[in-house]
Amino acid sequence: MNRRRISLAAVALLLGLTVMGCGSDDDDAQQNTSPGATTSAPSTPSEVTQAQGRPFTPDPTIVGAHPIPFMSWARVADDKIAVNFQTGAPECYGVDAVTTETDKAVTVELRGGTRADAVGRMCVMIAVFGTMEIPLKAPLGDRAVLSAG
Repeated sequence: MNRRRISLAAVALLLGLTVMGCGSDDDDAQQNTSPGATTSAPSTPSEVTQAQGRPFTPDPTIVGAHPIPFMSWARVADDKIAVNFQTGAPECYGVDAVTTETDKAVTVELRGGTRADAVGRMCVMIAVFGTMEIPLKAPLGDRAVLSAG
């Protein structure tokens, strides 16, 4: 009987922590627009041999967009890379990207948010591994690939 109580208590604790972690988009937007908000320096994700997640297409209509980092990237062609990231269920969540290219680096600012057609809908909260192909203006060559998120 003690094992069952401990198991139920653990499940209740995990559910409570999960609910506490589910903030509203309004809170995030308010924090991002405060005068003291700072942005972090771009990170250098690792290069992998192939795209690793479910394909996502850029969606500039996402609501409550916020920066998300990508964990790795792959060369798709001389002038195209694929970035690998985590997001929510593709039925509810979308991603968009802004790319900045210099002679030394390609910086990708990946942003995630709620799809416009999913606002107000109940959505499953699961982590999904996604991949988005990013076209480049010039061949990648030996430039570094950086995540602005």
